[in-house]
Amino acid sequence: MRTANFCPKHLTLSLFSLLILVSLNCYPQNHSLLNAFAHNDYWHKRPLYDALDNGYTHIEADVYLRNGRLVVAHMLPIFKRSRTLERLYFEPLEECINGKNQTCPEYPVMLMIDIKSEANKTYEALEQVFNKYRSIISGYENGIFIQRQITVVLTGHKPYTLLKAQQNRLAFIDEDLMRAQQDTLAKNVYQTASCKYSRVLRWTGNGSMPLMERQRLCALVQIAHRFGKKVRLWASPENEIVWKELLNCGVDLINTDKLVILRDFLLSDSKNYAKAD
Repeated sequence: MRTANFCPKHLTLSLFSLLILVSLNCYPQNHSLLNAFAHNDYWHKRPLYDALDNGYTHIEADVYLRNGRLVVAHMLPIFKRSRTLERLYFEPLEECINGKNQTCPEYPVMLMIDIKSEANKTYEALEQVFNKYRSIISGYENGIFIQRQITVVLTGHKPYTLLKAQQNRLAFIDEDLMRAQQDTLAKNVYQTASCKYSRVLRWTGNGSMPLMERQRLCALVQIAHRFGKKVRLWASPENEIVWKELLNCGVDLINTDKLVILRDFLLSDSKNYAKAD
């Protein structure tokens, strides 16, 4: 009877293959959260990656134009010269798209840029960055919306006049939800419609949502949806009761600073608001 011979070389190869299989099976799978919006990036050491790791594909970056540099910061004077928009967001997103980075989202990604400095000058500086990455950024080109991996939406100090006059551009505007019925433009200018939570609702999650407030919110959402805009309320109470009612009224994006808590809520909710890959 012939016995099998195991040489050290074969044993080492087998163990190496087993380790690869185990690591692949144990590697955390990302989930694409259709209704989650990652706010408050300035509190995170890894603002983009913290969002991507938790399945967020709608992400906000607060930006100042400072000495010719587009710096990511929420308020003065918290500036770090290395924390530029390009370095923190566009470079790693391009690496993801080109297959050079494992922490990658399901596309498309919406990057909302909250302009904190003067609108027109900041937009002119932003355009230089956008043009550098135009192959991956959605655009409005000769009257047609072109979807690519990254869609840039501008909020905060918005360059309405400059942007609306352009026949070719790589950015869109976050509309004021309270004006959604007055300005019906859709993908040629607006992608989203947002406003502060307290402008629509006083309810904070205690007891049932008042009927009048529910009707008002649902009506605003319906108008925005009619013209192709996703709805977001910022500065909303950070609790699951409020989140559920917002989703029930058709709000598309839940604005949060609590990335993990919202992720877990969306993934565990019986209505499957999140899409798991």
